Amino acid sequence: MHSLAARPARADGDYLYRQVIDLIAGNIESGALRPGDRLPSLRRMSERIGVSVPTVRQAYLELERQRRIESRPQSGYYVRAFAANELVQGARRPSSRPVPVGCRSLMDRVFDGIHRPGVLPFAITNPCMARPAARALHRTMKRVMSRAEERSLGYAPGFGDPGLRRQIAYRYLHTVGGTVEPEEICVTNGGQEALLLALTAIAGPGDVIAVESPTYHGVLELIDSLGMLAVEVPTCPGEGVQVEALRQTLDACPVRACVFSTTLNNPLGVSMPEARRRELVRLVEARDVALIEDDVYGELLFDGSRPRPAAFFARKGNVLTVGSFSKTAAPGYRIGWLLTGRHRERISRLKRSYSCTSGLLQQLTLAEFLASGEYDRYLRSLRPVLRCNAERMRAAVACHFPAETRTSKPVGGAVLWLELPGGIDTEVLFERALEEGISIAPGRIFSPSNRYRNCIRLSFGHPWTDAVDDGLARLGALVSGLIGRRRPR
Repeated sequence: MHSLAARPARADGDYLYRQVIDLIAGNIESGALRPGDRLPSLRRMSERIGVSVPTVRQAYLELERQRRIESRPQSGYYVRAFAANELVQGARRPSSRPVPVGCRSLMDRVFDGIHRPGVLPFAITNPCMARPAARALHRTMKRVMSRAEERSLGYAPGFGDPGLRRQIAYRYLHTVGGTVEPEEICVTNGGQEALLLALTAIAGPGDVIAVESPTYHGVLELIDSLGMLAVEVPTCPGEGVQVEALRQTLDACPVRACVFSTTLNNPLGVSMPEARRRELVRLVEARDVALIEDDVYGELLFDGSRPRPAAFFARKGNVLTVGSFSKTAAPGYRIGWLLTGRHRERISRLKRSYSCTSGLLQQLTLAEFLASGEYDRYLRSLRPVLRCNAERMRAAVACHFPAETRTSKPVGGAVLWLELPGGIDTEVLFERALEEGISIAPGRIFSPSNRYRNCIRLSFGHPWTDAVDDGLARLGALVSGLIGRRRPR
């Protein structure tokens, strides 16, 4: 929350609440108050500017009516983002043609750009770096090493430290009321290895994997590396995977497995309603198709809710769930996990052959972090920061990008999906932005068949600074500059 720049000036014949409105509106227009900032409480504002609480309440209600601010239950009043054009809802025809992944060279260039020194990292999804838990984790690691210094330097059991697996199982019970046996949890080297194990356990070269469209580019890289084919299933910005479109896809081609993010999608930031998630599970079980659920963002919904992963609606053990602490605690620890379902034995052998085990010190630290309650406290402090960053980024796009630009409205996570004016090639934009010290993720890497050429994904998973504001303004100018040089449609 920013300090207000001035007090209202009392003037004869002018309603005092109108002066409070002018004071807050002036601070919003000057940038002293920015989208996502929390306003002082009614009582605190009353004390600070010397007016009554009812006067402040009347001013806040009028500002809310004007859509300059919004109230959030049990939280207070916040500055609203500028009006932004949202992605258009609507069904698209599913693609019934499986294809090899066709954007690997572009992915290589995107990853090279992310790690250039001094580059604004809009291309990398790193939610917990918006408010890092470094100090708390360092304290926790020191406690762990003081108790088990020699053990912490050794190997972990192949399926993972039993203490961490118990904590993960307990967390599912605590957050979604579902029962998971610690024995079915395989600790992995991040969520990516969990996805690799799940895909390899279920499918082989030449098999068809159904993916969301757009989908996480890391899934596409794995499918390509394993010699598999991908078929795209349309995803709605408001409700996630279109179940009817999936049914048509299953009718049209021999899908071996689906890889979906039903709790919170990357890159659209949509959470599938529970009724649709249940319908999805019924469909894949009826067709004997495996479902691999990428659930790495499920604890990062802005409102603090925790959707139940699809595995908790399954009855046949053919739904596998991927989790990770990389997005919610420490990317560098590289600790994820996989709920193995009925594929435990196969995954156990694969884990041993691929990487043998995962880092024990990191596992012990995270087990302690969960058990102490610090993990929960950290997530409660992280979610409002991400929500504020999302609103600020949507506001910056509305302010600096062409008027035809449409944006997602994520309910959680750390990314914004932008649909730029038709004809703009975001691969060209990617190259020009990188020359300006800005990394973005062009839309083509989120589709195996080169769709979304006029789309980009931007990450707001980093501390908000003047450099971020400036980078978004410069990026918007680059987009505007490309409008006159659009590729033929």
